[in-house]
Amino acid sequence: MIIEQPSIFLRWLYPEALWRMDRHQKAVYLTFDDGPIPEATPFIIETLEHYGIKATFFMVGDNVRKHPQEYQLVVDHGHRIGNHTYNHISGLKYLSKNYLANTDKANDLLHTNLMRPPHGWMRWLQYHVLKKHYTIVMWDVVTRDYSKRLTAQEVLGNVKRYTRNGSIITFHDSLKSIDKLREILPSALEWLISEGYEFKLL
Repeated sequence: MIIEQPSIFLRWLYPEALWRMDRHQKAVYLTFDDGPIPEATPFIIETLEHYGIKATFFMVGDNVRKHPQEYQLVVDHGHRIGNHTYNHISGLKYLSKNYLANTDKANDLLHTNLMRPPHGWMRWLQYHVLKKHYTIVMWDVVTRDYSKRLTAQEVLGNVKRYTRNGSIITFHDSLKSIDKLREILPSALEWLISEGYEFKLL
């Protein structure tokens, strides 16, 4: 549960970040990290379009550079874009000046005011600087669709077990997740609909 639904301690580390939206509204906020890539993004967009759902895609700048058509596909379908750094780097492994420069480089392509740090970690200085320029978006539920240890049905189980009012739900637009998403993303969306959740955009 520490991974799937962050603890109060983790939320306390970055108090001005968005972890969960209004807990009194039966609504969820879908997000997809790490894309765009041609092997996954078109399927995700097609599936969301089928159900009339909009989501936020936290994109890696270098993937946008390499796959501009997939980036444009996301934009053309009315989804929001967020910054996920240029090279998907962890703030804890980089000097703050280098991490911030990498984020700025990504935003030269993305032009967004939303940011999600890869792996969910930043140094305090990085957080302090970035929150002045971005709304930092974390998550309330991470599905772990990227995990080799989980089956697709276990990923679906995470959605069902941990989703609640206001949940920011994180899937991944990546090679690690696409096989599981092909199997369970429509089922996850249909379950959320059957439970009466409204889909809102950050």
